[in-house]
Amino acid sequence: MAETDNSTGNPTDSADSVTNVASAERIAANKVVCFHYRLTEIDGDGNKGDWKEDSHGSKPLYYLHGFHNVVVGLEKALEGKTVGDQIEITLTPDEAYGPRDPEGLRRIPIKHIRYIRGGKKLRSDMLATVETSQGMRTVVVLKAGKFHADVDFNHPLAGRTLFYEVEVVSVRDASSEELAHGHVHGAGGHSH
Repeated sequence: MAETDNSTGNPTDSADSVTNVASAERIAANKVVCFHYRLTEIDGDGNKGDWKEDSHGSKPLYYLHGFHNVVVGLEKALEGKTVGDQIEITLTPDEAYGPRDPEGLRRIPIKHIRYIRGGKKLRSDMLATVETSQGMRTVVVLKAGKFHADVDFNHPLAGRTLFYEVEVVSVRDASSEELAHGHVHGAGGHSH
């Protein structure tokens, strides 16, 4: 059954209207995607561990699709999904944070380390930042001495097989400013 478009007096096909609405909510390049997720690690025997991250009960994650603002395997898995879709996906290290790089382990002078979240003393397993020739980098402190610290420049989840549960909350067109900057602005994104 056709509906009438009151602005032109022409009949419209309601199926076309539904398709247009659905395509507007479909995840594709240049869309801002909002989703809730849970993340755990899968061990060598295929067993899932405890949840390492969980956005439920807090703010969802926003990202600009097609700009690699989330791990590549997750971005690929979300392509074409719509609001309300739920997926479960297992990602190998190459699809997630990459393999561990043995060259990422370094000993550096403590004076070059900056504390995250107001820390006052370096300790093992804490996150810190280091100024490098490529800008500030987050590191994991492996061992802290009096003058030097052993740190790991690898992402904490590098080399790990990861399991995600994801629910798409919203999808919208990105603004021209977001596209120019390559990330989401406003709620859930950066403020400039």
